[in-house]
Amino acid sequence: MSNYKICVLPGDGIGVDVVDAAIKVLDTVGFSNQVEYLYGDIGWEFWKTEGNPLPDRTIDLLKESNCALFGAITSKPKEEADAELDPRFKNKGLIYFSPIVKLRQLFDLYINLRPCKAYLGNPLNYRDDIDLVVFRENTEGLYSGVEWHPVPEAVMKAFIENHPRAKRFGDFALEDLAISTRIFTRKGVKRILKASMEYANEFGYKTVTVVEKPNVIRETSGLMVREARTLIKNYPSLELWETNIDAMAMWLIKNPQDYGLLVTSNMFGDIISDEAAQLVGGLGFARSGNIGDNMAVFEPTHGSAPKYVGQNKVNPIATILAAKMMLDWLNEKEMAQQVEQAVAEVIKEGNARTYDMGGNTSTTGMADAICSRIEKS
Repeated sequence: MSNYKICVLPGDGIGVDVVDAAIKVLDTVGFSNQVEYLYGDIGWEFWKTEGNPLPDRTIDLLKESNCALFGAITSKPKEEADAELDPRFKNKGLIYFSPIVKLRQLFDLYINLRPCKAYLGNPLNYRDDIDLVVFRENTEGLYSGVEWHPVPEAVMKAFIENHPRAKRFGDFALEDLAISTRIFTRKGVKRILKASMEYANEFGYKTVTVVEKPNVIRETSGLMVREARTLIKNYPSLELWETNIDAMAMWLIKNPQDYGLLVTSNMFGDIISDEAAQLVGGLGFARSGNIGDNMAVFEPTHGSAPKYVGQNKVNPIATILAAKMMLDWLNEKEMAQQVEQAVAEVIKEGNARTYDMGGNTSTTGMADAICSRIEKS
């Protein structure tokens, strides 16, 4: 009898390779003895052939599952997406959307947790003493999807009538305007801040750094900063730091070891977590968890890398560490620790290195090296 149902979403391109590598590691650590894997369809191919990159059948699978392990997807701009759509679905009002963004919103996966840890022996580390985590609000902000182009006349009229700074755009033709909204709610702001502070308390971080831009983006960033100042009072062991996003980008390069936990909004978190990932080796080591109250999706943060498809070349460590995060979330702490320890030992030994690390170890070769360390432990 399986203890868990895990929805596996390989997606596009190298997503298949890295998910296969992670499943091999999960098999070796013993997790697959107590799990049923439910494989779901997601990604660019299903947009092209069905006009839907996240089919309803996949959503149904996710609803049956405890959580999901996700690989990678291809996303392209609007015009390219339209051009590649099967002719049967053209001129039907279909618009490409990011399926991972839809998953986050559909299942209310409001936490995007991105650990950025330097493992000793990695030749790509900026420094060996970096161990920080980014909490990114995952359902609101600039990725809410509330956009217009061309801008409807009623929307433009409402902007001009209700905000004096919108009037200077009133002389533009509506087709020459594009508007993307940055929407924060007090509920969304409070729960990501609370989750970050609870995590900092549990795992011994001394500071929580709010990364925003309230001196310019006064209302949305201002709301987050004000709520952080209120909530931090409930955590006397934590110190609240506040930085602007541009300054944080500089300080992460200058002195990344000074920071432990960063919390920010959706787009800023997307940017700052990729920067932090590069400091500890790049996207081959960058994993994340999209976490809600009752559901979670774990993934590497890299894309589908079409140029490497079929080459068995890319680094699977990000996906293997995402699987480790999944084990932690399922409270399989011992197996999670085994996986991370094996990854750390393989990196430290340096015998197995993928192309991004300066070696020629294949995707499956790296997975085999990590499995071998697990078997010896």
